[in-house]
Amino acid sequence: MSHHDEPATVPSVDLQRYLGTWYEIARLPMRHEPEDYRDITATYSLQDDGKVRVANRAIDGNGEPQEAIGEATPVDDSNSRLKVSFLPDGLRWIPFTKGDYWILRLDPDYCISLVGSPDRRYLWLLAREPTIDAVTREDYLATARERGFDLTDLIDTPQGTAAAR
Repeated sequence: MSHHDEPATVPSVDLQRYLGTWYEIARLPMRHEPEDYRDITATYSLQDDGKVRVANRAIDGNGEPQEAIGEATPVDDSNSRLKVSFLPDGLRWIPFTKGDYWILRLDPDYCISLVGSPDRRYLWLLAREPTIDAVTREDYLATARERGFDLTDLIDTPQGTAAAR
């Protein structure tokens, strides 16, 4: 695939502002990620070595918490394209040991993020809150479609069940 065919990413990302917890609103299904996982969150924190620690958490179909820890390294100064690698013990539900994490669109207030892989196989819609309004959701998903993502199999991630327990 030529560089020209890859989806456009945001011009720059302030990593400090991107840190913290994001809720998964929707995703394209991933081979190894069980579809009954809910309350999926990703929490980013800065490590001493300057890399970003990634902690993905979910509640599985039995109501048990699952976690996968990895780290993300920006490939250039824009910080909008990161290489993410997960530790082997986290591979129970993360579909890759290494992956490309491209920030395709980001709300100016760092409240909503659309993330995809350059091969368009993976896509995540993330937000700082467990739910977003339908208009915003559709707007971001329209961006994904414009960038060439096929959303036929999009999964809406159930959120908020853990809080109710």
